[in-house]
Amino acid sequence: MDQRPRLEDVAARVGVSTASVSLVLRGAPGPSERTRQRVLAAAAELGYRADRAASLLARRRRHQLGVLLDVRSPYHAELVEEIQVEADRIGYEVVLSTLTRSHSEERAIASLLDFRCEAVLLLGPDASAAALDDLAQQVPVVVVGRQVSSSLVDVVRPADDVGVAAALDHLIALGHHDIAFVDGGKGAVASTRRRGYRTAMRRAGLPARVIPGDHTEEGGIRAGRQLVAAPPTAVVASNDRCAVGLLDAFLRAGVEVPGAMSVIGYDDSTLARLAHIDLTTVNQDAAAQARHAVAAAVSRLDDGRTDRLEVVLEPRLVIRGTTARHPAL
Repeated sequence: MDQRPRLEDVAARVGVSTASVSLVLRGAPGPSERTRQRVLAAAAELGYRADRAASLLARRRRHQLGVLLDVRSPYHAELVEEIQVEADRIGYEVVLSTLTRSHSEERAIASLLDFRCEAVLLLGPDASAAALDDLAQQVPVVVVGRQVSSSLVDVVRPADDVGVAAALDHLIALGHHDIAFVDGGKGAVASTRRRGYRTAMRRAGLPARVIPGDHTEEGGIRAGRQLVAAPPTAVVASNDRCAVGLLDAFLRAGVEVPGAMSVIGYDDSTLARLAHIDLTTVNQDAAAQARHAVAAAVSRLDDGRTDRLEVVLEPRLVIRGTTARHPAL
């Protein structure tokens, strides 16, 4: 059997050092463009494939970022894609650990530590500030999408109060005053959005009406059935999945959207952009959150930053086909 080509074989073919070959294959800066092209061509000719396990073991640094996500969330999937793009750009690996019905947040985070990730990026975690502080004593922690009162944890988040207020301002400008809010449940992100709704309604001098729900389509369907019995003219959902559930319930009940009921979601996920859904929603700029989150982790790992960082991004309302003027106007 032919021996598997080695890094040294590629270096010998090109006439450069193995260090230069390693830099090229990792996409790291340093070698000239001409050297890069020659190394890549030689690697292809020889059929060289990097031994990832051996490479990681040989390095003192692992250059691995762990990411916690809810596997059921389309928006988390979008965030992860953007995180991967940014990590690839700077030569870091991404390790994913998922929150599911049977896999708790605590277990998912423990898995990232077991993989010896150098830093962890947590997408909308529900862990307490004390628990996050404890985790930050072990590895750098970046929380994405949620406010955290911690002196050790970095935060990258949208200004959810601004996002919810933008949704309500849009509906009020369309003549709506009876505007319900479908709650996202017990989580920290849901709590912030619920609080933003109550504050904005109070500021507008309008009565608040919070309907129990959660961040799933099923939660939206249950809330929609409740709203059909005593309908407002508009409703804001705590996220897009919940809003899609609302649309399903209204469609089955014969409630026209946006003719009889305007609906707004939150996240601007891939679901919202589908032509047959066409959901008015709040965009949180997933790409910017991902860039800032990766930069926060890497600045601790590579630059030795120790001061706490919090980046707050302003969301924007994306108006599509599920909102219209009050039906009486």
